[in-house]
Amino acid sequence: MAIAVPLHAYQQDWLLDKSRFKIGMFARQTGKTFTTTLEVVDSCFEAAVMGRRERWVILSRGERQAAEAMNEGVKKHAKAYDLAFEDAEFDWQGGEGSYKALEVTLPGGSKITALPANPDTARGFSANVFLDEFAFHKDSRAIWRALFPVISAGWKLRVTSTPNGKGNKFYELMTGRDDQWSRHEVDIYQAVADGLPRDIEELRSGVGDEDTWAQEYELKWLDEASAWLSYDLITSCEDPGAGDPAGYQGGVCFIGNDIGRRNDLWVAQVFEQIGDVLWDRERVELKRASFAAQDDALDDLMRRYRVGRLCMDQTGMGEKPVEDAQRRYGASRVEGVLFTPPNKLVMATAGKERFEDRTVRIREGDVALRSDLHKLRKVASATGAPRFVAERDDDHADRTWAAFLGIHAAGGGAAEYGYRAMPRVAGGDVTSVRRDRRVEDYEADDRRGQLDRRPLGTSLRAGF
Repeated sequence: MAIAVPLHAYQQDWLLDKSRFKIGMFARQTGKTFTTTLEVVDSCFEAAVMGRRERWVILSRGERQAAEAMNEGVKKHAKAYDLAFEDAEFDWQGGEGSYKALEVTLPGGSKITALPANPDTARGFSANVFLDEFAFHKDSRAIWRALFPVISAGWKLRVTSTPNGKGNKFYELMTGRDDQWSRHEVDIYQAVADGLPRDIEELRSGVGDEDTWAQEYELKWLDEASAWLSYDLITSCEDPGAGDPAGYQGGVCFIGNDIGRRNDLWVAQVFEQIGDVLWDRERVELKRASFAAQDDALDDLMRRYRVGRLCMDQTGMGEKPVEDAQRRYGASRVEGVLFTPPNKLVMATAGKERFEDRTVRIREGDVALRSDLHKLRKVASATGAPRFVAERDDDHADRTWAAFLGIHAAGGGAAEYGYRAMPRVAGGDVTSVRRDRRVEDYEADDRRGQLDRRPLGTSLRAGF
């Protein structure tokens, strides 16, 4: 069979495998989506030659990935085959909502539709299906339950992904022992041996994290049993709209700041409260930066966001940064947190509850953050007391602790500035006043122009 697009040996093996049920676990950036969309277009080309129509649906983890599969895969392959096509974009109406869909119609009437994966879209078509990066689909088991009855009437199914822990349907399918599935596995070493132009040592050094390298490139199933946050749980809280400062809606924000200087990262994580959900708006990372540069970075965030509360790591070298921040922003807005085992347990528990309740949104596909969140493990000390560790790493899960500090900041009650009535003598002069410390903080902020002037006696919430 002549191939219109040049492929490496492992890609040819995948393309030429005509099994009805086919699943492939490939290292990152080895062309799994590119090759599978080629198979999709090739089957439509073959159908046109034989005078029949083919129907394919590509279900990706989100709209951006669906668009990439269509634009960088399907359309490029159609051009390589010299196939004319009509493309369309529309809102696909499902039983539970409307979803952005991209569609290509090829000669002979064959159609390829790409859209984000969820149980609604999975049950909405009778067609051959390509599940792209299936291990990263939210509610992968629910998608599978909705999908399989639809394709049971003779349709083909293609599933590809890199690993994403053991808590998802992709893991079950890939590690199954049945003969119904044709299984392909290509790690980075096999891909390079087959001709993929990559410098393995340069890649490994650039990744800088052994867990990420093991999962994304060596295709190892990382132990989920001891992970505080499973990859499946992390994936469920990812959103394409998170992590972009341009998405800030002007609401109340909470910042967590994990402090490091030489070996560890300095990380500031900003969350905006929208309803009961904390949205990741921005994360700033510094390494081996001066304390002045760290202060400047924090000042910039405090200027650009309406910060209700800032929680900072006060352990060790954090003592002075916390004291300085309280002086600049007001002691009622800044809380120093000592990283004692009990405090870490409280913060980690609150953070995990946010993920389990789906009341936090983090940026989608952020490899560094995903790895950081997953590497945190709860272990028992010699006395039986719980403690948290982040092994095989140079930054000790600093991004995770910055996020948990931000969640902790949002969890505290908003402090109200209190006032006491001033006793007066008969002539109306003030004779004495016992100031509340928070009043002094307010007045200090007011002198610096950080708070609007309000009538004396007005109850104010910190940071507004």
